[in-house]
Amino acid sequence: MSGGRTLYIAGQTAASLGEIPNDDFVDQFDRALAAVLEVVKEAGGKPADLMTFTIFVSSVDEYIARSSPSANATASAWAATIPAWRARDLRFVNPRAKVEIQAIAVLDD
Repeated sequence: MSGGRTLYIAGQTAASLGEIPNDDFVDQFDRALAAVLEVVKEAGGKPADLMTFTIFVSSVDEYIARSSPSANATASAWAATIPAWRARDLRFVNPRAKVEIQAIAVLDD
């Protein structure tokens, strides 16, 4: 790809799609990821346009335990396809939030 528009996606949590329905880490990850993908889609992009992916979590220990291939197929699949990603501990404004994802995508012109 030569050139393109850069899309900076602010942190998305399970609450980005409405209320946080439960305290399940995997469900919150999937909802936060769905919110990121919705932003990309609305901007005219596709999942393959994601270039970087930062996952903020309330507990890195829980992230490691729940992101194994058997525990969270979505996290494992995305970790394999995103060129640059990392996980960091963070406390969220919403105390029920366990995962926040921010990303950068490069969209075709």
